[in-house]
Amino acid sequence: MVRRVAVIGAGSSGLVATKCCLDEGLEPTCFERSEDIGGLWRFTDKADRGRVSVYRSVISNTSKEMSCFSDFPFPEDFPSFLPHNLFLEYFRMYAQHFQLLRHIRFKTTVISVRKRPDFATSGQWDVVTEAEGTQESHVFDAVMVCAGNFQQPHLPLASFPGIETRFRGQYFHSLEYKDAAAFQGKRVLVVGIGNTGCDIAVDMSRVAAKVFLSARSSTWVFSRVANHGFPWDMLNTTRFNHFLEWLLPSAVMKRIRIWKTNSWFNHEIYGLASAKSSNFNFIINEELPFCMLSGTIVLKSNVKEFTETSAVFEDGTTEENIDVVIFATGYNFSFSFLEESICNPLKNNSTLYKCIFPPQLERPTLAVIGLIKLTGSVMVGSEIQARWVTGVFAGAYKLPPSSKMMAEVSKKQLPVKRNLPEKQNSRLNFISYTSEIASCAGVKPSVLRLLLTNPRLALAVFFGPCTSYQYRLMGRGQWSGAGAAILTQWQRVLKPLRTRVLEDSASSYSWRWLGLLALPMALVVGFLLSKCPKLGWAPRAGLLF
Repeated sequence: MVRRVAVIGAGSSGLVATKCCLDEGLEPTCFERSEDIGGLWRFTDKADRGRVSVYRSVISNTSKEMSCFSDFPFPEDFPSFLPHNLFLEYFRMYAQHFQLLRHIRFKTTVISVRKRPDFATSGQWDVVTEAEGTQESHVFDAVMVCAGNFQQPHLPLASFPGIETRFRGQYFHSLEYKDAAAFQGKRVLVVGIGNTGCDIAVDMSRVAAKVFLSARSSTWVFSRVANHGFPWDMLNTTRFNHFLEWLLPSAVMKRIRIWKTNSWFNHEIYGLASAKSSNFNFIINEELPFCMLSGTIVLKSNVKEFTETSAVFEDGTTEENIDVVIFATGYNFSFSFLEESICNPLKNNSTLYKCIFPPQLERPTLAVIGLIKLTGSVMVGSEIQARWVTGVFAGAYKLPPSSKMMAEVSKKQLPVKRNLPEKQNSRLNFISYTSEIASCAGVKPSVLRLLLTNPRLALAVFFGPCTSYQYRLMGRGQWSGAGAAILTQWQRVLKPLRTRVLEDSASSYSWRWLGLLALPMALVVGFLLSKCPKLGWAPRAGLLF
């Protein structure tokens, strides 16, 4: 029987894992190698050895209502998109409210996690930690690995001939980037067009003489600000949109996505993506198009090689006098503290059952939390994972036999693309994944049941943003404030904007927007009742439009 649980890491995943252990009556001990909570979101102006942190100018890509833990909303006066200091403040409030700090051992590094000799029957683990040069051995009934996606910087220098042997300028991984002040007047090349690469390029463009952004794949760009100024994810990530994605053919969905994205600006004109692109990779950055339009950022193709002072690109062009090269090329994850029998098969999260459990273990007492990339908030995904996992540890839920888990993993396993860091290669659909885990935990909301008991709430759940509160409406861990949190979520979006209210603003824009949905709501609900009595669909993975 599981009682004592080791939680590795006190970032967002570690905090919520510790809290979920307490909810299930377990005894967690959280080991954090640094001196504070917050993980990735705890900014320092120097690169700490062995710890990844955000850069100074970072702003969250997902809004506060779509990112918060399910029973602890962000304060209503916090802006919808948050800088690192407010995210850290939220974590401190969360840890204090649920009294988590007493369960965290700071400045303690986990050296090794090994199965005990009697693991096949006990499921226990030998955990060795080190604090201030002194090692200590522990025995735990279960382990939750909460170290996240960002482990070791992926720096594929071998793919860029000349960078190590000929290039005379400065080069480093984006992990080391903190702010743009040191690059005043420089000519900078950023390699990689993910969220981090584009954020750094935009940040640099304010002070650098010129910024070049090298991309090897197509990328679609979203703005955080969507229709009528509302957060993009609150309008896009709804169960209604999710149902339409399941209902419509994939070719039609692709056309709709491209039309919707190009309605902001034509991506083909900017050289970012075309309608013929085979995938729909996307980033969140409302400033990038203007920087390209104003010439402060110049988009380039993939780098072929480097000379002493220049970069030669695959399209045959060359940019001279490059001072700095920043590789925003992602991260590898490497849980070196795990024994080889567990760590070696862990090439990416698709080798885990439900992206959580190593399926080959005789006893399911080890779980990896937060090793996912979603089209929405990873924090929400980590929480629903932790709720299910701690329920499994507590005996409330049972997993299939190891053979069945391994068969499912083999069936769903994705091929790893060449020259990419050893991580998952595409994002999982936010609603598909969180709903799948919520179903395993018995906490997925039933829209039909809500229609019979609280129609207003049912409509908000189906047509409104799929916020984490929905997974607290029913089942194990139900929170009495979940319904009220859902019905007031738009008020918390508008609250920080009400610093100057115009006298003729008699009605809320949110209510106007919701009012426009009245007719399609009635039509779709009627269709659902007749065609989908159990709402048990399995939509395709992909980006919602």
